Amino acid sequence: MERLKSMSIGGWLIALLAIAMSVYHIWVILAGPPEAVLFRGTHLLFALALTFLIFCGAKGEGAQPGWLDYAWAILGAAPILYLFLNYDYLVNRIYYVDDLTTPDIVFGCLLIVVVLEATRRVIGLALPITAAVALVYAIFVARVEPMRLLDQLFMTTEGIFGIPLSVSAGYVMIFVLFGAFVERTGSGRLFMDFATSVAGGSAGGPGKVAVISSSLFGTISGSAVANVMVTGTMTIPLMKRTGFRPAFAGGVESVASTGGQIMPPIMGAAAFVMAEFLGVSYAQVTVWALLPALLFYIACFGAVHFEARRLGLAGLPRSELPRLGTVLREQGHLFIPVLVILLVIYSGYSAPLAALAGTAACFPVAALRASSRANVTLANLVGALIDGARGTIAVALACACAGIVIGAISLTGAGIVFTQLVVNLADQALFLALLLTMCAGILLGMGMPTTPAYIIMTALLVPALVKLGVVPPAAHLFALYFAILSAITPPVALAVYAASGIAKSDLWETGWASVKIGAAGFIVPFMFAYEPALLMIGDWPKIVLTAVSATSGALLLAAGLHGFLVARATMIERAMLVAAAFSLIKPGALTDLLGLALALGVIALQWPRRGEAATAAAAPAAGAPEQAPP
Repeated sequence: MERLKSMSIGGWLIALLAIAMSVYHIWVILAGPPEAVLFRGTHLLFALALTFLIFCGAKGEGAQPGWLDYAWAILGAAPILYLFLNYDYLVNRIYYVDDLTTPDIVFGCLLIVVVLEATRRVIGLALPITAAVALVYAIFVARVEPMRLLDQLFMTTEGIFGIPLSVSAGYVMIFVLFGAFVERTGSGRLFMDFATSVAGGSAGGPGKVAVISSSLFGTISGSAVANVMVTGTMTIPLMKRTGFRPAFAGGVESVASTGGQIMPPIMGAAAFVMAEFLGVSYAQVTVWALLPALLFYIACFGAVHFEARRLGLAGLPRSELPRLGTVLREQGHLFIPVLVILLVIYSGYSAPLAALAGTAACFPVAALRASSRANVTLANLVGALIDGARGTIAVALACACAGIVIGAISLTGAGIVFTQLVVNLADQALFLALLLTMCAGILLGMGMPTTPAYIIMTALLVPALVKLGVVPPAAHLFALYFAILSAITPPVALAVYAASGIAKSDLWETGWASVKIGAAGFIVPFMFAYEPALLMIGDWPKIVLTAVSATSGALLLAAGLHGFLVARATMIERAMLVAAAFSLIKPGALTDLLGLALALGVIALQWPRRGEAATAAAAPAAGAPEQAPP
């Protein structure tokens, strides 16, 4: 109560707007969303207003807003309110045909400027500069008429109010709110104790728990962003507390969450479309996808292990680990909200409704036991509503700014033109065709969910790959992989936006950490394009040999990129490890022998130094209990 009394007018306004934003999104899930522009516009309206009141210009976050910040907030609200007040005009006009009026032009330009400024305040210059470059390209290189570009960005759902903002409004908000409720009900201790009891004895245990939990939940949700929001609220703070850099923690969660769409038995929705295109059963698709998905997660798991060993993040002694049975008996009831989400999703309901059900269960579940009952207060409930809205700001603005990039790219036809270049440039060079297809998949995946991106690639690129000798299942999975991996590939990487918001890390640093952790994911598709045995097509002896070789290569790649195998790697050893990885990844007995020789050479060089790594790794163990949450 004392805190409420001491709040300034700006503080009260922020609290009321944040609560209203959370309540609005809860109401939308229960009542059904309004028209796209109204729903996405309201979401952006809240995000812009909160941004200029919380991130106060040069004074930064937490300072009292000045008159200029209030002016920015009003300027941000004006274009959106203009669309709302003239909604009949908006839906009845024919875009690209009807001329823009003077108010359309003024408010459209104003919204672009405001979104760029708000994004700069929250996540830095990188994404606004990318958006500005896209605008310059559209106008001065592609020669798009400025009025048509403004029409696309402001008056349609193909620009600022496009699919990325829809993801933020429809999925991110409610899952961030769920995370806030989980945190406010005192689950921090449970997640720390549970992770420690399961994997605390191994190097980088919490990171490994993140990989496992995200892979399992991702197979259910089918959405990388939703997966980050559910598991990331638990695993990212846990990884940070145990010594991982915030950007690395966000990267691990982004990669693990993204891979859920390719992990059997339940893959993303695009896998069902793939089964239809190929005329096979869904079960057959899961068989093809199994080994590549396991390789993806083995490499991610290895990246966590090697990074932890390089940093000296050892697990706790067994004597200090909590017993799993005790943890579940005393605190296990706090897992119920997560189980509620899984149960609702398994029952066939939407992910937002499942998240709302889990959110609604948090406080009643906390009231079940005395150990968590003290957290069931009105102040914590209000605080959770405020935290949920504040936690969504960065993702909402990143998605709005990404809409500018996507709108410019789609209007110029850059994505389609790029895919058409594949056939002309590749000619008979399969590797070049695969490389260009990879780039096209990432580019298309920036602006749309996995399923439509995969469908477009199937129409434009997959036939070219098949013509160049790739078997159809491999060609389709190749396209699917890179449509999915766009979620962790800068500059437009929705899973990274969500994870960096939770980790409170730099967007670009988190993005490149994700690419580094998920490096095997970018290589595995090339492996099965050249060697279908990795899809379990062919003779079993060859399938087993290929799987063993590829697994070894994926682990050595993670070791080389993160600088550790049995000891800290020198630059020469890291180069040898990466060379060994690529040698093992490339099919062929000669390259496998070369890779094995290089790996054994690195082990021989590092073996005398292995004790140094063990000594360094033992140090953090004594202080680990102090890092536990209060």
